[in-house]
Amino acid sequence: MFQNNDSSFMDQIQKKTNVRPDELLKLANSVSNTNLKDEAAVRQLIAQVAKLANKPVSKEKEDQIVKAITTNNMPMDFASLAKMFNKK
Repeated sequence: MFQNNDSSFMDQIQKKTNVRPDELLKLANSVSNTNLKDEAAVRQLIAQVAKLANKPVSKEKEDQIVKAITTNNMPMDFASLAKMFNKK
């Protein structure tokens, strides 16, 4: 039963994001293994997310995200993160 719910959840995510579940899991693993104090590693992670989401990230926005993450000034609730990524 639990596995069916997981599968259904992942199917819904794939429909909304057009990202395969295995790609999401790979990204989650890379996030958990990334040193968030290392600017180069954070930039690489941002590039991965942008590629996966098929969304361009400007140099200015990348710099803002890197600064927020590396200085522990990154909001950890989804609404704040979504707002940050949707700013033009």
